[in-house]
Amino acid sequence: MDTAPVRTAPDAQHAAHRDPNVLRWLAAYTSSMVGDSVYYIALSWAAVQAGSPAQAGLVMTTSALPRALLMLGGGVIADRLGPRRVVIGSDAVRCAAVLAVAALLFLTSPGLWPLAALALVFGMVDAVFMPAVGALPARVTSRDQLARVQGMRGLAIRFASVVGGPLGGLGVALGGAATAFGLAGLLIAVSVPLLVSVRMRELPPDDTAGARNGTAWADLVAGLGYVRRHRVLAPLMLAIALGDLGFVGPLNVGLTLLSDERGWGAAGMGWVLAGFGVGAGVASLLLTVRGRLPRAGQVAGVSVLAGSVAVGALAFAPTLAVAVGTALLIGLLTGLSGAVCGALLQTQADPAYLGRVTAVSSLVSLGLTPLSMPLSAAAIGAWGTGPVFVVSAVVCGLGGVVALCVRDLRRAELPR
Repeated sequence: MDTAPVRTAPDAQHAAHRDPNVLRWLAAYTSSMVGDSVYYIALSWAAVQAGSPAQAGLVMTTSALPRALLMLGGGVIADRLGPRRVVIGSDAVRCAAVLAVAALLFLTSPGLWPLAALALVFGMVDAVFMPAVGALPARVTSRDQLARVQGMRGLAIRFASVVGGPLGGLGVALGGAATAFGLAGLLIAVSVPLLVSVRMRELPPDDTAGARNGTAWADLVAGLGYVRRHRVLAPLMLAIALGDLGFVGPLNVGLTLLSDERGWGAAGMGWVLAGFGVGAGVASLLLTVRGRLPRAGQVAGVSVLAGSVAVGALAFAPTLAVAVGTALLIGLLTGLSGAVCGALLQTQADPAYLGRVTAVSSLVSLGLTPLSMPLSAAAIGAWGTGPVFVVSAVVCGLGGVVALCVRDLRRAELPR
């Protein structure tokens, strides 16, 4: 399934955060994610400069449709070809596409069409990249370290979100969109040799049985059936979907409207988002250091419920300082629930199905939850921020209710 060098047993001398092999994977993932952040800054800047705001918005959303339509198929590809091979190929394609557009912008002013084409390529590649990224950790470390790796992955995402924006802005300031695109391409390129050097674990025969079932369509049907029948993964997907649906709207569109309503301005909104980011980072750090949390299913359910209460309370924060503190709590609780749910997904799924399982989870987050943003904006315009935040909190809290009411999910544990 994968042509990488094989090690038949995990390195027992190192926990994941001390294992050089895992750290090479983490460095590759972090570099790729920072490159992604710089890419989106460059794309938005170039689109605004080349067209109207409406045209720029269309370019920015061009990647969403192919990513959603092809995501399940991308999970099949990741499981059939092996996640390492797919991630390396995806990063190589993204790097080449970004550098090509950087060269084109440096030489001429072609307008919006190369930007739209680049966004389309990114969306198509992301459809296979994201499932493969989700399946890769199970091949670089042992099962008992997957929770810790999930925490490390969360820290990498937070690092990329903090560092990528300023780097993208610096690239634009120094040489415009062409320089920013070039920087993004180089950062993504760094991940390729690092991934080539990462050693893969050989899967036991029982874990490879679900990799291929004949045709690609049969593999897709088998993967969906596997998720549907699984006593932990099926309710976990529902809990993740409800949590994201209730969380994405208020913390994106809703927060912008709330800041404008309270007079906090862009700076105030930035402080609230910073509070959320710090809280989520602390949650990822906790899982990285601890490696395992007992009663993981219960922790996920309780943290989702508590986080939903904090989401509802944010709309009624009397001052900016209280809002920042509430956002810190939201980040801590939802970051903890997200990390634990991700760790459960990683450890409960058979490695041979992880690409398809990750594809379903990613489709829920990227395909369904964005619908809550325009709905939240319209609802706030009709009824105000308070009622909409409360309703969103209820929807989010239902995810915790599912986690606590479904026995197999409630009793789910992370491996020792």
